[in-house]
Amino acid sequence: MKKVWAFDIGASNGRLILNSFDGEKMYTEEIYRFDNHPVHVTGNDYWDILHIFAEMKKGMQISLQKGHSEIESMGIDTWGVDFGLLAKTGELLANPYSYRNPRNQEAMEAALQHISSEKLFELTGVETAPINTVFQLYAIKQHCPELLEQADTLLLTPNLLSYLFSGEKYNEFTISSTTQLLTSEGKQWAKDILTQLGLPSHIFAPLVNSATISGETLPAINRELHMDPVKVVNVAGHDTASALAALPLEDDQSIFMSCGTWVLIGVPIEQNVTDINAMHWGFTNEGTIDGRSRLQKNNMGMWLLQQCRKVWERQGIKTDYAKENTLFAEAPAFRSFINPDDTQFFNPVNMVEAIQHYCTATSQPVPETQGELIRCILESLVLKYRWVIERLEQLTGKELKRIHMGGGAIRNETLCQLTASATLREVTAGPVEASSIGNAIGQWLALGEIASIQEARQIVKKSFKVNIYQPKQAEEWQQAYQRFTKMLIS
Repeated sequence: MKKVWAFDIGASNGRLILNSFDGEKMYTEEIYRFDNHPVHVTGNDYWDILHIFAEMKKGMQISLQKGHSEIESMGIDTWGVDFGLLAKTGELLANPYSYRNPRNQEAMEAALQHISSEKLFELTGVETAPINTVFQLYAIKQHCPELLEQADTLLLTPNLLSYLFSGEKYNEFTISSTTQLLTSEGKQWAKDILTQLGLPSHIFAPLVNSATISGETLPAINRELHMDPVKVVNVAGHDTASALAALPLEDDQSIFMSCGTWVLIGVPIEQNVTDINAMHWGFTNEGTIDGRSRLQKNNMGMWLLQQCRKVWERQGIKTDYAKENTLFAEAPAFRSFINPDDTQFFNPVNMVEAIQHYCTATSQPVPETQGELIRCILESLVLKYRWVIERLEQLTGKELKRIHMGGGAIRNETLCQLTASATLREVTAGPVEASSIGNAIGQWLALGEIASIQEARQIVKKSFKVNIYQPKQAEEWQQAYQRFTKMLIS
């Protein structure tokens, strides 16, 4: 039984999953989980990267103490777009900014004076959004240009963490594809875009394919943790790409949904889709573990509910999925809807008030109780997912018949059932830890234990339980969808 460490670091928490493989089936064990939140200081939102690094080492120590001493390799996947800057000495110049940093919107508007959204989409296939690496770099140029002047290397978040463990500087393909700085045709940094925006091109570490070995843990790490060297693998560094690698898609009529703070909905494709409708509908083309593309839309996920929980906790009210599902069931159905991807829900001070304000502004009943708010959020989310899937069908010219959901949010069975009902499609939910399993798949591919992604998906089918959900109340959901789409248009 061979073992690898899969670090799946999300925008709200991180976890170390031990993945074991006996040649036929995989087995997972959660070793350690820790909180991860942006830190707001001096008017900016930062990631505490050294806290993440320390927590990762703590997880490794716990794993070793449990007797998992013979580890073949480790891999790291994270959310997209964010990065750290290193000096020539190799030292971190500053804490990495969070994609939710408030100045990114202003930076995007300024950058688009030099190059249009249409041109950016044509060149990269990536949706123009303020969170993108390109606009974060432009924000740095505007507000603290000395950082770019001192920078020698830019490493995206999973590769920055890998660097802290191995000392090797690379940017892996799938995470790099989130930046809006890779050429749509070929795996190259888009130097023309950088030149037009006056951004340095020399700082981008070399691109490498997924499922490649970067190096091994540094001697100082090995001494600190009293362990033998462990190979550090460039897995599919974007958590969605790792999740997709683990979802047992049946055919080209299957949709993937990677569900967490965000919900990413899409399909694998052979080449990027860059027509005008894809751009206007907010679709993006990003990389897959096997070097191809996926057409997807980034959608709001559990962020809305997570932020409501923070409001309720300040009021002394604690909830969990079980309690929230009970409150949901007790609240009246299809009462109020929001557009979950409206900018006012991106990072409000008070999410409850933001939802209530939206309903007031759109002349709908205002949700007051926890149950009403939960139902408003979940129903709105799944109705928006149907809207996205219908446009995916238009862009690909395919009838998309079934959905494969993975990620931590599928623990919420209500969300899974609502998705089936709202979209009128069968849902296969599982595996839960899709990103970490896909992370491990990248390692097994790099180590030569698995020959292909197709073989890996067959192993996943044999190894992990999935739940099937069928649509319910089709007529009621059809009426709700008509009301929802009218609200989107208005």
